[in-house]
Amino acid sequence: MKAVQLAAINELSVAEVPSPQPVRGEVVVRIKAAALNHRDVWIKLGQYAGLKFPARPGSDGAGVVERVGGGVDAHWIGREVIINPSFGWGDNENVQGEHFTILGLPRDGTLAEEVAVPVTQLTAKPAHLSWTEAAALPLAGLTAYRALFRRAQLKPGEKVLINGVGGGVAGFALQFAAAQGANVFVTSGSDEKIARALTLGAKGGFNYTHPGWAKTAAHAGHRFDVIVDSAGGEGFESLVDLAAPGGRIVFFGATRGDPSTLPMRKVFWRQISLLGTTMGSPADWAGMMDFTARHQIVPVVSRVFPLEQADEAFALMERGDQFGKIVVTP
Repeated sequence: MKAVQLAAINELSVAEVPSPQPVRGEVVVRIKAAALNHRDVWIKLGQYAGLKFPARPGSDGAGVVERVGGGVDAHWIGREVIINPSFGWGDNENVQGEHFTILGLPRDGTLAEEVAVPVTQLTAKPAHLSWTEAAALPLAGLTAYRALFRRAQLKPGEKVLINGVGGGVAGFALQFAAAQGANVFVTSGSDEKIARALTLGAKGGFNYTHPGWAKTAAHAGHRFDVIVDSAGGEGFESLVDLAAPGGRIVFFGATRGDPSTLPMRKVFWRQISLLGTTMGSPADWAGMMDFTARHQIVPVVSRVFPLEQADEAFALMERGDQFGKIVVTP
């Protein structure tokens, strides 16, 4: 079969590799569509922990069960499924356990014609989604759901700021928060992306490349109960300034590095909560899938590439020009 293969850092190709064989408790899913995450780019660039080569990236995927291993009911064959990429979370809902991993490293991922996964990682594909839309959902949807609902405890009517809209998790956070009845605002360095966010339910937006954008927002009366961030860096202090008293800042990344300072007096005096989060538990996955079905959430797909053009898909992700998810189809 064909699969995306990383032979070393930045050495990406589409290669012929052996088809996976399911061991006991596993199935083989024929991939109809897969999707990229920033995690895949960081693996390609050698900026991710636990690297091994050759590597087959890809955490997101949806497809049809093709074969089953021992102990798996043959009735699974032919079912349309979506794959939960969060493996081995453990028993503690508050934090992942020591055996937690994400599909795509160290285990072979979804950027291939077939992938082998434990049957326990499968859920029926949402009926209202196409294959490309379903493939766009797993990792980013799960991360956004846990950030908003388990960690930040978002309530209807609250005011939410999504920092850096355009990527997968930020997009789902916007859609989920709007569906929950929150008043959602966004930031971006692109006016075009802010305009796109308005069509998805955002009430307004701020271009963070404009000097003093946060002060302008604050002077206009904008303070936020929940702020979602994955950038960190020098801009993090602006987010603290925009948090309402008793507000929650929930973050799942640090693409711009650590903040040089943390304004602790502002944090404790206004009783702001700083909440770290990542991925999600099986209960979060079930909650996210139910929420998506009930609210008929449709993931935003920025562009679809054939597997043979995986290098172009990765290049688009590295440039950051997408709005929504980048999907790859075998």
